[in-house]
Amino acid sequence: MRSVGVNKSFWKAKKVFITGGTGFIGANLTKKLVNLKADVTLIDRDIKNRNPLKIFKIEDKVNKVLGDVRNSDLVDRIINDYGIEVVFHLSAQPIVGVANRSPVSTFESNIRGTWTILESCRRYKDIVKSIVVASSDKAYGDQKNIPYKEDYPLLGIYPYDASKVCADIIARSYATTFDLPIAVTRLANTYGECDFHLNRIVPGTIISLLRNEVPVIRSDGSLERDYLYVEDAVKGYLLLAESVYQGQNWGEAFNFGTGKLTSVIGLFDLIIKISGKKVKPQILGEAYHEIKNQSLDSTKANVKLKWQPRVTIGKGLKNTFDWYKSHSRIVT
Repeated sequence: MRSVGVNKSFWKAKKVFITGGTGFIGANLTKKLVNLKADVTLIDRDIKNRNPLKIFKIEDKVNKVLGDVRNSDLVDRIINDYGIEVVFHLSAQPIVGVANRSPVSTFESNIRGTWTILESCRRYKDIVKSIVVASSDKAYGDQKNIPYKEDYPLLGIYPYDASKVCADIIARSYATTFDLPIAVTRLANTYGECDFHLNRIVPGTIISLLRNEVPVIRSDGSLERDYLYVEDAVKGYLLLAESVYQGQNWGEAFNFGTGKLTSVIGLFDLIIKISGKKVKPQILGEAYHEIKNQSLDSTKANVKLKWQPRVTIGKGLKNTFDWYKSHSRIVT
């Protein structure tokens, strides 16, 4: 089935609230919505040294509120004062290693932050018409069969994975119990422009190469993942939000991935080939509490949303490498 495009007229002047809008995926989503002429409001807890909104030249084109998503009074005020119609809840502590070291802070951000946002949406359900909550492929945990399908049980047990299980279930609970317009995304490992979490293999490897440093692989290189280009991820978020606004897919979860497995060392080799350099990584073999192999079946998104990934991993990595190279003064 062929994919469809985002409805540009739907998003024009739409009042949108994004949590995590200055993070990697959130900033790319924000940029797309600004280009679609949406009226975007963000909440941000920290002032970042590397500001993706400034890099994308859209900082003055959004409403930005400093604060914490766990502050229910502040979230209430944002939804009410800005007349929010669509909510994208992407705010989270996103790094597996950080979650293993600091599980409580991860649970606070990823679980408490989710119910705080949803409680405010429940209180203002007369104006909020569409809510999309970010879960993760990690919520599935370690399954016998891959690629994962949406009806698989959520078996995530390590701290980051468990936090996403909880957020996922809480979101669908609010949709069912309170008849709220909520849907959940479960994305594959997403890569692309403006990701400054350098412990992730794609930006970490690229920036090491640009610095003429030896790239580091934390695992033994054998872990296999499904890698999704950020442009395709953003399109999935928008199509899902549109459908929810139109009364469809409430309480549903959707996978967004390619269904293809690439090993960490295989991904590294692809990046090295694009760079034109000859270098071998330092393989630490130190990763722990991580799932061996993961990929997603996105048939449901293809059938119900007419979504499918359009950017191949080769093209996506080339786009990403070229972006970091062209922004080397900022990122290195």
